[in-house]
Amino acid sequence: MPPGSGHSIWLDGELADARGPHLNVTDRGFQLGDGLFETARARRGVVIELDEHLERLRAGCLALGLNLSASDDQIAEGVSQLLVAEGLAGTGSGSSPGPVGDAAVRITVSRGPLERRGLLPAGFEDLDATLVVQAWPYAPTPAAQLERGLRAVSSSIRRDPSSPLAGVKTTSRADYVYARLEAARAGADDALFLTLDGRLSEATAANLFLIAGQTLATPPLTAAILAGTTRTWLLAHAEQLGLAVAEVDLRPEELLAADEAFLTGSVAGIVPLVSLDGRPIGTGRPGPRTGALRAAREDWIDAMSMAALLPEPAD
Repeated sequence: MPPGSGHSIWLDGELADARGPHLNVTDRGFQLGDGLFETARARRGVVIELDEHLERLRAGCLALGLNLSASDDQIAEGVSQLLVAEGLAGTGSGSSPGPVGDAAVRITVSRGPLERRGLLPAGFEDLDATLVVQAWPYAPTPAAQLERGLRAVSSSIRRDPSSPLAGVKTTSRADYVYARLEAARAGADDALFLTLDGRLSEATAANLFLIAGQTLATPPLTAAILAGTTRTWLLAHAEQLGLAVAEVDLRPEELLAADEAFLTGSVAGIVPLVSLDGRPIGTGRPGPRTGALRAAREDWIDAMSMAALLPEPAD
């Protein structure tokens, strides 16, 4: 089987054939988008920032009242089993010669199957959540796109910072699909959401950053954004990379006046953003500091994956 053939998934505690039937048609995730998901990068069989992803998943389960019985250790073991089964856990040296495994991992949790109709019919509290893990070979952002940069439009959908679900990564993605369709119809790559009062929020699958002078700025969590893991990493490492950090309310005119801008995601990494609504951001070209930040993040991912494979020190 070639690496990442997609022949296996990890479903409710065991590996299963990805091509077979799995979910009951009454599963709430299918019927209502009643679920959560996390997408992470894995390298050498090591899921980068897994603890942070699982912490966010647990918080979402609490918010939606999903009964996820699997422990974090069990989920981690399931991911590991799947990466091995899919040939995506190679270390490239030592006892596992061959290419280095590089993968995208998705963990999906749905409320589970329920025969009765309705949003909260009798018995919903007792459902055991369905847990699925999938893995694919990591597909890096094309070099041509990194050289050109992403073009965005402002979505007509507005984000409500007061919504209790603003920071929950649910499987209900219709708003995000609609916004991406708006971008595609305008000949752009992505869409940016604004809040009800016109502040910048985030992109359809990424957080937003801009560089102005020596400041790295990003909208705060109160702008109805998801606390992305790459965002968290940048806030923690920016000073080491020569930039001061600012979590501040931003408006489109400030983005357009910035020196550079970029979007961040766990799998895509740091990708330059060069225009909004047909107007250039800065020079309208990817900037050198964006490229340096992307390279620093990739180097860190590689170092973390290698460090995680080192033997535990003796007592």
